[in-house]
Amino acid sequence: MFGGPNRLARPWLAGLLAAAIVAFGVSVRRSRAQEVPAVSPVSVQSNQQIFSTMCALDAAGFDADASTLGDMPARLALRQQLLRLQGPATDAIRKFYRDHQLASSTETLTPFMTFALVSGAPPVFNLPDREVLPPSVLTIDGFQPLLSDFYREARLSARWSEVEPEAQPMIVSFRTVVRHIVTVSDGYLRELEKPSRRTFTVYVEPLVGARTNFRNTGDAYAIVVGSLADASVDTIQHAYLHYKLDPMVLRYRPVVDTKRALLPVAARAPQLPVEYHDDFVSFMDECVIKAVELRLRRLSADRLEAELKNNDQAGFILVRPLVAQLQKFEKDAPAMSYYFPTLITGIDVPAEQKRAQGIAFAAADAVPVSSDRAAAEPPSQLEKWIVEGNRQIAEQDAAGAAATFQAAFDRYPNDPRVVYGLAIASVLSGHARRARDLFEELVAAKNSAPSANAPDPSILAWSHVYLGRIDDLQDERELAVNEYHAALAVPGAPEAARVAALAGVESAYKPPERPADSQQPEQ
Repeated sequence: MFGGPNRLARPWLAGLLAAAIVAFGVSVRRSRAQEVPAVSPVSVQSNQQIFSTMCALDAAGFDADASTLGDMPARLALRQQLLRLQGPATDAIRKFYRDHQLASSTETLTPFMTFALVSGAPPVFNLPDREVLPPSVLTIDGFQPLLSDFYREARLSARWSEVEPEAQPMIVSFRTVVRHIVTVSDGYLRELEKPSRRTFTVYVEPLVGARTNFRNTGDAYAIVVGSLADASVDTIQHAYLHYKLDPMVLRYRPVVDTKRALLPVAARAPQLPVEYHDDFVSFMDECVIKAVELRLRRLSADRLEAELKNNDQAGFILVRPLVAQLQKFEKDAPAMSYYFPTLITGIDVPAEQKRAQGIAFAAADAVPVSSDRAAAEPPSQLEKWIVEGNRQIAEQDAAGAAATFQAAFDRYPNDPRVVYGLAIASVLSGHARRARDLFEELVAAKNSAPSANAPDPSILAWSHVYLGRIDDLQDERELAVNEYHAALAVPGAPEAARVAALAGVESAYKPPERPADSQQPEQ
């Protein structure tokens, strides 16, 4: 992830009223080169600059996440073709990549994605003047002419025409995700988008994989995503809240500054990112966004307290008082753009300074435990089975996943993660009857199982979604809709599950096309 010149759009760890949508519904456009003046400032689209940059990185041996391309054979094949390419431009790209490779693949990707977002259309990829270039792009100075040469040598224009249609279903799915994020977020904040130059764009490029990148340049907010997973949905929501709330923090900066005395207290936390140590406005902005996210998740009291404790220990000590102020906002009438000063002035600085004295800040290398994932430490063999089974599911290895989770199920038949993994493996194998039995077992365990064995919100919500899809496939539409509504009613359900459930309520589920020799679900 990466930030831009406006420091309010900070990186975060990887680690949402129909009236709003009518006002500025999400549009889908194919590429920047084909873009026409948009009525909506919020859009989802593909982008040739990002595609071309990822092709160059893949040809150079970038640490790609192939598991995210299981349903995209054309892009998987393209990745293999790029690795076998030969030619002077390809050799130059590979040498440049080796010279600019950083400690992690995410760090390496950051300046290249920033380059793709600010560069012009292929084949030239012109850049703005150096005076206005994001600093990270300056670290890969010289990449632009190399990419231009590689674009021609690798015939990327033709390759784009071949594989880009494959991404269209994913773009449609992201459109649903973004529509839901916009609707829920704007509804909560009581804000409608007004005509302006500000834009929020989600660029979909499957070659990016599970890595999500976000930046803003002035009024243009952009996020690059490659796969539709809970993590990317959460990241889009976080980015959209930056888009909505950053201007309010800047507008009311004098009010924000009245709470600056709390920054030295927060800066004592070893886990607080260093960029916040001397930037209280960005720190307040991040705390406001985290607080809104917690309220949108509709957590139970126990889970909310666990998340507030995590934020306290990580140094985001303003999240707790901001959540308390948001609870008051929820009972009031004004839109957030008018209520924001009240939200900030409600923070009692002396009281928070005194409270912070009792916070045991987490060590720099400690990993916070999400309340949605808190559980007793499982046996090591069980953990190995779960990790291996989930990997096989990601790779669409139905037989392998079924064998792995069956072995785990034989020893741990009451562990919700095992039951859920076996249910998903059954879906992949086409065993609808077995899958239904397992999902129904998980749903029934909500009220009958001890708390330690009760399924978490993610498993419970997705179990209802899958039951709804099975009902849809068996033409039991009324039963299916009931299951989708049950998924929406799960407190703390991940946004990806809620989006899937909303889509199910709107129209009956239709499975993706399978190869002719694939198994058909049992009836």
